[in-house]
Amino acid sequence: MPSLSKFARQSVLGLSMLAALVQAKPTFDYGANKVRGVNLGGWLVLEPWITPSIFDAAGDAAVDEWSLCQTLGQDKCKSVLSDHWQKFITADDLNQIASAGMNHVRIPVGYWAIEHLAGDQYVNGQLEYLDKAIGWARSAGLKVILDLHGAPGSQNGFDNSGKRGAINWQKGNTVDDTKSALKALAARYGGDRDVVTAIEALNEPSIPGGVNQDGLKQYYYDAWGVIREASQDTTLVMHDGFMPTESWNGFMGASSGVFYVMMDTHHYEVFDSGVLTNDVNTHVKNVCGFSSQHIQTCDKWTIVGEWTGAMTDCAKYLNGKGIGARYDGTFPGSSNIGSCAGKSTGSVAALSQNDRTNLRRFIEAQLDAYEKGTGWVYWTWKTEGAPEWDMQEQIAGGVFPSPVTDRKYPGQC
Repeated sequence: MPSLSKFARQSVLGLSMLAALVQAKPTFDYGANKVRGVNLGGWLVLEPWITPSIFDAAGDAAVDEWSLCQTLGQDKCKSVLSDHWQKFITADDLNQIASAGMNHVRIPVGYWAIEHLAGDQYVNGQLEYLDKAIGWARSAGLKVILDLHGAPGSQNGFDNSGKRGAINWQKGNTVDDTKSALKALAARYGGDRDVVTAIEALNEPSIPGGVNQDGLKQYYYDAWGVIREASQDTTLVMHDGFMPTESWNGFMGASSGVFYVMMDTHHYEVFDSGVLTNDVNTHVKNVCGFSSQHIQTCDKWTIVGEWTGAMTDCAKYLNGKGIGARYDGTFPGSSNIGSCAGKSTGSVAALSQNDRTNLRRFIEAQLDAYEKGTGWVYWTWKTEGAPEWDMQEQIAGGVFPSPVTDRKYPGQC
């Protein structure tokens, strides 16, 4: 346990004892059932590589959601985003997801959908569509992991946090503001426990990037209490902060009286030049080893909440708008490994037969590897033309199993 004040320790213990007395039975048993799901990425939190057309239309200065709205102005940004929110994800998408044999969607949302802070360039209105998504999920028989994807100040400096650049989370009032947004989010959906079975306190806080781990642990304790105030059985999801998942063993486990806690780890094999040189056999070996070393060794439920079939970083703007790819040597300081032709934009059908075979193999290996833990949530459901990442396209093209239990290449792990 990190260094906590006596009050914080007593608060957690008191909440734990109280909740234990009134524990409700969760509507999804994460200990007995496998999570099989997909992220609705790029919908309520924009990412340039998922919807490049929005960012291209706004000009060079728009590199994330913050600068998009700063460039367009509030009224125009609200108009552009409202049109996107209305069209990008609909009830039909969730029905398709359920029909493919999945049981979860993870929905990223930024703090700015809930709390408007002084100086913010963001616009809101996302909650209207999040409300709709909860209803669509209920109708489709899907469970929802609500994911606080962007925090004030940015918890990782990535464009997926809403604001690319410096990591300023944990400075000033940013942690308190994050807790306030989380509390409002949990309260809003506390009555939807039949659908909203888990809430992720914060997506990808970067400990290697400078986030203080003890401070993050305190935030996770507080988040657990906040969620318990709204619902006694909604699971708290904690991202590993880009640290070995098993290094969190002993923290907030059932043995300490803290129940309904799940670890989230993300695994990608595209953001390292050395890994990008691997062939498909080595990629498969890597994910099987990742499962045995970092998933099966954890003392809590553990999901791989983001992963992909991609074996290149070719997708347009994947590394950030205006930044190239390592795979073809256009990323600063990288050397050419291969061609991005047909992989930066395009369709699954346009990929070579060899690429489609390898994509299916790699996806199936990860499905099997991650189900040795609590399960998986793919990144992402749809894009504007990133064939290595787009599950909807991959299902249609036969490279993502449908149903998800189907196997052409069983026993790889």
